[in-house]
Amino acid sequence: LKRVKYSLYTKPKNGKTIHGSKSMDSGISLDNGYKMDYPEMGLCLIINNKNFHKSTGMASRSGTDVDAANLREIFINLKYEVRNKNDLTREETVELMHNVSKEDHSKRSSFVCIILSHGDEGIIFGTNGPVDLKKLTSFFRGDYCRSLTGKPKLFIIQACRGTELDCGIETDSGIDDDMACHKIPVEADFLYAYSTAPGYYSWRNSKDGSWFIQSLCALLKQNAHKLEFMHILTRVNRKVATEFESFSIKHYFNNENFLN
Repeated sequence: LKRVKYSLYTKPKNGKTIHGSKSMDSGISLDNGYKMDYPEMGLCLIINNKNFHKSTGMASRSGTDVDAANLREIFINLKYEVRNKNDLTREETVELMHNVSKEDHSKRSSFVCIILSHGDEGIIFGTNGPVDLKKLTSFFRGDYCRSLTGKPKLFIIQACRGTELDCGIETDSGIDDDMACHKIPVEADFLYAYSTAPGYYSWRNSKDGSWFIQSLCALLKQNAHKLEFMHILTRVNRKVATEFESFSIKHYFNNENFLN
């Protein structure tokens, strides 16, 4: 993210708390940071795909509604305008992202998009089939979405990224280092947070929601007003690795745990 530290909170300025600002504790001149004192925090778009067409062979994602509800509560508390969209086809997903990118974001400080769905490396599934993730995020490039140029754009993805199972030796990588910050100017200011490392499955519980989103919500609730977002993601990674069971025979056959 522009090689500066980004947080969801700053210290009071002139007696007024500014939510969503770049941390003033980062030691970096504010001239090099993000201007976060716009009238609105920004839009948080939550795409929650639970039920899929039979032709896809994809199972229903039990527990995902819990994730969507928890995320909505968290981001409303962070002063975002939250829009929940359920069970979108790939065509509807593309149309939605295109339309949102064409909105006037000039009074908004940032943009957050959260996708809860089935997936694989580089793709997420609409209810009727896959769509390239890069196609969805490209609508928000600086040369396409002018009113978000120079503003942080966060994409949080709860979906599988392959077919490998993490047996507990390696932790889930909240962010893919290769994609965390693009060097091309039109693709600057993007941050991608993934529920799992490239090539791996992502775990979800039918009652409590996904491990990644559970942890993200808990740590945002605890730390959004004092830690930078990257530090929160690091703690999310640790929490998922240490507080949830690693893959085991028991785990694999427990009917309350599913692959996304």
